[in-house]
Amino acid sequence: MVVGTSGTGRTTFVNTLCGSEVLSKKLCDNPDTAHTEEGIRIKPVTLEEDGVRIALTIVDTPGFGDNIDNEFCFQEIMGYLERQYDDILAEESRIKRNPRFRDNRVHALLYFITPTGHSLREIDIELMKRLSPRVNVIPVIGKADTCTPTELIQFKKRIMEDIDHYNIPIYNFPFDVEEDDEETVEENSELRALLPFAIIGSEEEIMVNGRAVRGRQYPWGVVEDLKEITHDFLYENYRTEKLSRSADVPVEDSNILPDDLATQSVRLKEEQLKREEEKLREIELKVQREITEKRQELLAKEEALRNLEARTSTNESCLTPTIDSIESVKTTSHSESKRILFLVIHDPLS
Repeated sequence: MVVGTSGTGRTTFVNTLCGSEVLSKKLCDNPDTAHTEEGIRIKPVTLEEDGVRIALTIVDTPGFGDNIDNEFCFQEIMGYLERQYDDILAEESRIKRNPRFRDNRVHALLYFITPTGHSLREIDIELMKRLSPRVNVIPVIGKADTCTPTELIQFKKRIMEDIDHYNIPIYNFPFDVEEDDEETVEENSELRALLPFAIIGSEEEIMVNGRAVRGRQYPWGVVEDLKEITHDFLYENYRTEKLSRSADVPVEDSNILPDDLATQSVRLKEEQLKREEEKLREIELKVQREITEKRQELLAKEEALRNLEARTSTNESCLTPTIDSIESVKTTSHSESKRILFLVIHDPLS
């Protein structure tokens, strides 16, 4: 998600990052509708970097900060973030989950700070304080080439002082010296020292030393463009608040510090693990019951088959003497007939 007032370079940055016109610039000739914005825009993008395809969803927020009262913009952005969490919460509550369910949570929010060269404005402080409990806020200075290097260093220093003073929990590239490897600690330390990032974007290509690059041409030279927190902390915090409100349990403050978030995340993970273990036990008991029922059905069928075989054997044994008697009678009758015929032939008077 990219958030910032008009003219801070959001559109140019996104198009530069993606290498194509993902977000179009607003062109309007009608003065009656020139001030209206369409609201939050969602643009799915597929990038390819070094042969690796990356599916990226860009969420733009045009019109932010353009009004005297920007409360509606705050509510619209916060509402969008929380709706994505609600979708995840509803899916997790299902007995049978959808294997094709798509996670649309916003994992990073780039907040474009106007390059005033002074310090954070009230709207900057208010937005970052409100959104930090819901999303990883990364502050950036848009159109940083409007400041000299010295001005930029001082501006970044004052911004970080304001962030510390107002206890704004931005995403500061956390690391654990004991658990993370040296490379991760070194990289995250370097990135943390660069906060807030200074961004310069350009959609035009210029020739530098015989090669075409994206950048800006100035009289003094050329500026070239350089090219699981969400689930563990932010979503779990939101889920806790949501379930607490459903159970009428008061929640003291949504601006929980990162250390408290980490402790809460561990506790929630343990609770989730217990629930999963209980589900596994229920499934195991259900399978055992089904196996027992099937075994009983099989034994009953075997018993019925044995009874049928026993009755068949009894019927066959009863039938054998009857057949023997019939054969005996037939044999006797045949012999008697032959004797009578012999007497008639030899004694015609009889």
